[in-house]
Amino acid sequence: MNARLRRLVALSVPLTGFLMVLGVYTAAAGAGLTCAGRWPFCDGFLGLFPANWSSFIEWFHRLVAMVVGFVILGTTIQVWRTGADRRVRRALAAATILLPSQIILGALTVTTYEWAILSAHFVTASTIFTGVVLAAAWTFEAPGVAEIRRLVSALAVGVAALVVLAPHMFVPFGANAQAVYYTLGLVTYGSLVAVTVWLADADGADRIRFATGGAALLLVALLVLGRQVYGGGLQYVSVGGTVVALGLVGAAAYALRDRAARRSRGVPGGSD
Repeated sequence: MNARLRRLVALSVPLTGFLMVLGVYTAAAGAGLTCAGRWPFCDGFLGLFPANWSSFIEWFHRLVAMVVGFVILGTTIQVWRTGADRRVRRALAAATILLPSQIILGALTVTTYEWAILSAHFVTASTIFTGVVLAAAWTFEAPGVAEIRRLVSALAVGVAALVVLAPHMFVPFGANAQAVYYTLGLVTYGSLVAVTVWLADADGADRIRFATGGAALLLVALLVLGRQVYGGGLQYVSVGGTVVALGLVGAAAYALRDRAARRSRGVPGGSD
């Protein structure tokens, strides 16, 4: 795979993540039902442009969604045309196949504002995001143990911040707070998925992969749950689950530190 195509695959990750955060902000700001519900049109000039700030947020979200959709589609076509790694092709193909259903769900979030549709919309977006993250992780060569250890240690700090930002627990969970929470959450989740992939070929790293993979699954579930947390018991579930994820990431960071220390002493193998 040439460098240009590698960059295109990598670009799909932040673009998809940004689109998801923008969607969360749009809903939290109450802009999702603007544009008079005229999906895919808006309420301004010729129905193509926004008439006010709220409708601009919704209009901009739709514009970004269109751009990201074409980027993912174009990237998928290119990796199949160039005969890229089978895993990369399959991951991007899975993400692309979900795009039509995501478009339909996006329309329904405007025309039929129900929690089940909102949840399905975010779950599908998370699945697409996972596909592009996997493709990017398989596209680039795995970093060394020391680099992965530093990354996982940084991710532990990120998960700790997610505990503080947990929905409706310690801070007001308005539109801006939700944007920060989901930005940090998606960065952490995507990085954990990448780390789990990169450790696949490392000898004796099964327990570390179990910890990072388990933390990733837990975090994405909590991000989905966060769209429905308005108080009561669910906010405690969110905090508790994030604390468990923090424990898993911390355990992985400790195991990687021990692994790196053994290597520096020239001790081969060993159990993690």
